[in-house]
Amino acid sequence: MTLESTITCPQCGHQRLETMPMNACQFFYECRGCQALLRPLSGDCCVFCSYGSAKCPPVQQQQQCCSQ
Repeated sequence: MTLESTITCPQCGHQRLETMPMNACQFFYECRGCQALLRPLSGDCCVFCSYGSAKCPPVQQQQQCCSQ
């Protein structure tokens, strides 16, 4: 299982490697490049599933995530 994911801001393209929480969804993420507040896209459970290079740990393990 991958615990790190590179989040790419859809507004400015800034990328940052982040460690994903194992037991919680991350609903908000502030871009370090433009300070945009990212939220999950419709149908996704967290910002890692929407903007990350890897899906969150529960989704990787084919388990239900917080908002699904």
